[in-house]
Amino acid sequence: MTADLRRAGAEPGNGDGDTGVHPASPPSSRPAGPARRPRRSRLRRWLRRAALGCAVVLVVVTAASFVYNAATAGRAAPPRGLKYVQAADVRTRYRTWGTAGPPVVLVHGAFESVDTWSRLAPLLARDHRVYALDLTGDGYSERHGPYTVDHFTRQLLGFLDAMHLGGPGEHPLLVGHSSGAAVVTEAALRAPGRLGGVMLLDGDALDTGAGPPPALKYVLFDPYRTSLLRLGLGIDAVIRGIYDAQCGPACPRLDAAGLDQWRRPLRVPGAESALWSMLAAGVPGLPADRVARLAGVRLPKSVVFGAEDDVFTRRTPQETARRIGAPPPTLIPGARHLTMISSPQAVARAVDRLTAASVAATR
Repeated sequence: MTADLRRAGAEPGNGDGDTGVHPASPPSSRPAGPARRPRRSRLRRWLRRAALGCAVVLVVVTAASFVYNAATAGRAAPPRGLKYVQAADVRTRYRTWGTAGPPVVLVHGAFESVDTWSRLAPLLARDHRVYALDLTGDGYSERHGPYTVDHFTRQLLGFLDAMHLGGPGEHPLLVGHSSGAAVVTEAALRAPGRLGGVMLLDGDALDTGAGPPPALKYVLFDPYRTSLLRLGLGIDAVIRGIYDAQCGPACPRLDAAGLDQWRRPLRVPGAESALWSMLAAGVPGLPADRVARLAGVRLPKSVVFGAEDDVFTRRTPQETARRIGAPPPTLIPGARHLTMISSPQAVARAVDRLTAASVAATR
């Protein structure tokens, strides 16, 4: 029993007076490494999987884009029966209406064509000989850069030569729509003696730097931009949406022929590369001091805008008229940016008034 008691007393104290009771150890202040390492490992695994997933998606989308572009590589043919003439260095598509009266030359804006004038030109043809051309880069004229105001103006003046306009008794009125306003302004500055008058229609002729954001070129590059363009052109609702926004409720709804009118010029050979070049350059225009020189040119001038044109500010029509030395602008109620489509009668009346001013100036 004594031995048992001795063993019982020795075991708790380990034989050195230790009672076996120990204070609690203080908690460690160091981070729990094993707990943090698994969290970091899980994050790294998630990031690797996300990066791998993005890479797979990019490869799939790129491959699909190349396949789609190859499958849609066939280009559309221009409509049959078009008329062409050599204007400066550009084989130029054009149309004419009317056989008598003072000549009027219609110059379209960006991404438009001769066909944009199809509602206005027959009205003008009652009292005028009407001419319209496709500027290079748009419509069905030869794609021949650079797509600048200088080059467009040389084409326009070459077109006047080809049509035998600009001589005695053959001084045409120039009507420039949207960015075409810059082209007719520059033509008037270069050859005022060949013209009968100038109308800026839904355009201020200024180089405002308008166009796609510069950063877009880092996103829209091939093969993706080609795929997006062709997909968008193939969707009727996209074309109708852009047209409706620019033209407004007074414009006729686009039927199959109307859709083709806007779609086909962007599907002919050379159209896509020209489009990218024009987008990179931005909307063509002239410096404000260059436009202001038109005020010193003795020509009848007119400024006509849709009253609801949201491409420009409310002040633009008045500012433009003052800048070029024109009478107060004509504002067409309810019209937006495509007044020659939405309000052809009102535009025709404005052309008639400019014609009358031109005739009076020559007496």
